[in-house]
Order: sequence, then structure tokens, then C-alpha cells
Amino acid sequence: MLSIIIIIVVVIIAFCVYYFNPKQIILRKLSKTRQKAIASLKTNEFIKVYGKALHVKEPLIAPLSKRKCIFYTIKIEKRVSSGKSSHWKTIVNELRIQDFFIEQNGSYAIIKPSVNPKNFISHLVIDKKVSSGTFSDPTPEFEALLKAYNIDSTNFFGFNKQLRYKEGIIEVGEKVTVAGIVKCKTLSEPIPEYSYSKIVALESNDKQKLIITDHPKASNHLNNSR
Repeated sequence: MLSIIIIIVVVIIAFCVYYFNPKQIILRKLSKTRQKAIASLKTNEFIKVYGKALHVKEPLIAPLSKRKCIFYTIKIEKRVSSGKSSHWKTIVNELRIQDFFIEQNGSYAIIKPSVNPKNFISHLVIDKKVSSGTFSDPTPEFEALLKAYNIDSTNFFGFNKQLRYKEGIIEVGEKVTVAGIVKCKTLSEPIPEYSYSKIVALESNDKQKLIITDHPKASNHLNNSR
């Protein structure tokens, strides 16, 4: 009987961890959000759009992969010991994002994310991982990145520390899904390569944040949009 209870508890915990994972929360929200073509958007409706991410200004450069992007997140973790056990400790957790366009069949929407105060929730697919350890030296690129963040790759005795790095980005030209409240904006100054004075924007409000992701399951196929 006790073993059955333990199994049930483990299953419930595993389900809760999965169900309330930020990625799953975002995918569930987007699965219930109507997707539309940018050309058919109406003011004040909450919808999602799918298209190509393009930079408004000089794009960001991802720290390790050095790709041009409009959004990146990185995490650097160190393996630390505590008594007989050990765990991964986050020593760098960085997010950078900038204003960007979504382009879809010649139509554009502009997204203006803000970090402080944060007006969006997001999930980026991790597409770059590297690590180092006792018998594994960091690559020259990883070593240079660690130095940029003032992190030593070796300990007092000269042995490699156990370190790992994860990077997720929305690259310039990558397909993304964004959900927000539709507004029509007048541009205060011209944007290079964009010839209109007004543009559709996706925004947040006090009750609804922007949702930004490059996860392939977040979008319906555009042909099914209305």
C-alpha cells in the first residue's frame, strides 16, 4: 500500500512539474489564441501572428554563437558540492531583447518588448550548449566568453571547473510567434527600409502581457489562419 501511495505522489509531482512548466503554460495559452494574417488585424483584438523576425535597429549579437538576433537568453551554471551531494548553481542568467518587426507576406507588425517593467513572457528554444569539466577543456570560444563574464575556468589547483552554458536566440530572419493586443501606431520618425507612416503594433496591457516564442508548436500553419 505504501509503495502505491509513493508512486501516486511521484506521478502527481511529475505531472505538476510538466504542467506548470513555463514552456507548457505559453504553449497552452497560444493554442487557445486565434492566429491571423497581419494584413487582416483589427484594433484591440488579442491575437497571435506568425512570421519572420526582423530588426528595427542594429541587431544584438549572441554572446557565444555570435549570430545577429533580436532576442537572446543565456545561462551559465557551475557544479557545486554540498556535503555528499552536488547541484548546478546559476552564476549568469542574462536576457536581452530589442524592438523588432514581424514580416509576413509583405505586411509588418512592430513589437516593443520592455524588460523593466517587463511586459512579456517568453520561451526560446535552446539551440547552443557547451560545457567543460575535469577531463574536458572549454573550447576557445567558451573560454573567451567566460573571461568576458569574469569567470575562471579552473579552480585553485588548476583543474577545470564543471561549467555549462545554454543559449537561446531569435535570429534575424527566424520564424517566430507573437501574441498581443492589436494597435495602430503612427511612427514618430521614419524607419529605414519601411516606407509607411503608420504600422500595426502588438502590445500588452495591465492584464495581458505579450507572448514571444520561437517554439515550432506555438503556431498554426498560416494557411489555416483567418
